[in-house]
Amino acid sequence: MTGRTHDMAAFTALSVVVVTQSLPHITLATGIVAIVANLAGGIAPDIDQPTAPFWRNLPIGKYIGKTFDKFLGGHRFLSHSILGVFIFGFLFHYILQVFTPSFPRLNMQVIWWAFMIGFVSHLVMDTFTTEGVPWLLPIPVKFGIPPLKAFRIKTGGLIERFGVFPALLFISVYLIYAHYETVKMVLHSYLK
Repeated sequence: MTGRTHDMAAFTALSVVVVTQSLPHITLATGIVAIVANLAGGIAPDIDQPTAPFWRNLPIGKYIGKTFDKFLGGHRFLSHSILGVFIFGFLFHYILQVFTPSFPRLNMQVIWWAFMIGFVSHLVMDTFTTEGVPWLLPIPVKFGIPPLKAFRIKTGGLIERFGVFPALLFISVYLIYAHYETVKMVLHSYLK
């Protein structure tokens, strides 16, 4: 899937959690940082791709990206597995703990969960693509839905651009509309 589809999938997954789960009271700052963390988690598994937008936006990102590509075993390898979910989750949790003393009003647990929701949504979406995902690394078998590659979605293809992305957008808008009172209550709690 492309970066924008991963962003929309991460936001949609976060929206599902917001409208279906009981959330702790959080500050506006935590909410904003959680959304940013969610979107970052939605593209984080592609850190293993030297041409990823993350690397393109850094001055020497192309060179750093090539190093990460080799270190992580290439695209759709370590960072696209359950093992990768645990490694990235642990590393992000550690980074948040380092910053906790400097930002005591941020709920780092909420931010961590938002990141992880985005991260896992990336793997789920890539499972529907032609390439599949090696969920069970170190077993190097890539899984995909449906099992036959011919019926999977081509990254950047017409089905993704005109089917998957609009469907995710529709689901997000529908969730906000259908659960307007819940969303309003969450937003209202920020303004107090």
